[in-house]
Amino acid sequence: MGTPDAGRQPKYQRIADALRDAIQSGEYGPGDRLPGENDLMATYEVARMTARQALGVLQTEGVAESRKGAGVFVRSFRPLRRRGIQRLARSQWGEGRSIWEIDTEDRTLVVDQLKVTEEESPERIAEVLGMMTGDPMCVRSRRFVLDGKPILLAKSYLSASLVAGSAITQEDTGPGGMYARLAELGFKPVHFREEIRSRMPSSDEAQRLGLAMGTPVILIVRTAFADEGRAVEVNEMTLDSASYILEYDFDA
Repeated sequence: MGTPDAGRQPKYQRIADALRDAIQSGEYGPGDRLPGENDLMATYEVARMTARQALGVLQTEGVAESRKGAGVFVRSFRPLRRRGIQRLARSQWGEGRSIWEIDTEDRTLVVDQLKVTEEESPERIAEVLGMMTGDPMCVRSRRFVLDGKPILLAKSYLSASLVAGSAITQEDTGPGGMYARLAELGFKPVHFREEIRSRMPSSDEAQRLGLAMGTPVILIVRTAFADEGRAVEVNEMTLDSASYILEYDFDA
């Protein structure tokens, strides 16, 4: 027996629900081609636009992806489980491991489009770091690619005078990354704050992350604090929402 609201659902949504159920039951596995618009039109006796909308819903959710000239396929990319608390533990970066190791496990993560520059601090960042707007900052911009799929754009801001002469100003920050280097400089992170929200991507973000039309991004702004509450880094991250599961595991 259907739900009371089922009859009031748009036709394209009911088709999308049926396809999603078929994917979750294993009828269509990762990499399998889904029924095309003509198939859906014949099966459900709907117009082409309705069939197209149904397939579009699954693409927007990140369940399926379109391949030009070939059709729509079940997405084979396995979402990354981002362990928001464990990954930032001092036992991770403090022992020379990347904070990414706890997330990626045996998968291949590549950082490309890496750029380290010195720029004038924007007002929003200067305010958090206790600097004057326009003061010089070290800015580290990266794109992260997992299993060949771009998943994250990240930009870290640090006081240029604080990190001058350290490996933080180089492309390779060394074992443990920038947090281990901050500790060596006497500014060991002891507390982190992350703010999370979601929105639709800019055209540049959509292009760099290879996003399907209608896919939102998750924005995470992380601030790292040293002793006495001093903010030493702001990291602005833009995540492909269909590529991530955000996990927070903590005691009551």
